[in-house]
Amino acid sequence: MKDNQKKVLGEKRRELILSWLRSEAAPITGSELSKRTNVSRQIIVQDISLLKARNEPIIATSQGYVYMQKQHEQSLIQRLIACQHRPEQTSEELNLLVDHGVLVKDVIVEHPVYGELTASIMVSTRKEVEEFLNKINDTNSAFLSQLTEGVHLHTIEADSLSKLNDACKALEEAGFLIEN
Repeated sequence: MKDNQKKVLGEKRRELILSWLRSEAAPITGSELSKRTNVSRQIIVQDISLLKARNEPIIATSQGYVYMQKQHEQSLIQRLIACQHRPEQTSEELNLLVDHGVLVKDVIVEHPVYGELTASIMVSTRKEVEEFLNKINDTNSAFLSQLTEGVHLHTIEADSLSKLNDACKALEEAGFLIEN
């Protein structure tokens, strides 16, 4: 196949991926995109990187790729919170947040060498928390907070200030929230 043909096919595939991501409310895994397009998972990773380089608001979560809808984001309220707990308390922390109607967007730690490290979590239900934790366990991965003795930040999001306040109060009562 000629280089021009490859470029055209690649661009059509990326347009298709973008279309699927924009129309799906749920995350789509790289494996699913690979099956749909009949290319390797690595090609999908490259395609996603190229789309991100074009400023497409695609994020990789533990559940798959998500296209962030701008209209939806504007109606939500975000807060950055500081927490600390042991790794085995992660499930309790995340479930406290999602039980109050909060989306946990990410985890952020301050690494002594690399500076600020941010990883997307994107969990808003107990099922998503369970899937995230299973993925951590299945891959023998460590939580980022283990690099900082349990200290970490989360960007949380909800459709009302009261949900954010209630979630923070629950974290405070559990001893997870770091006081200012």
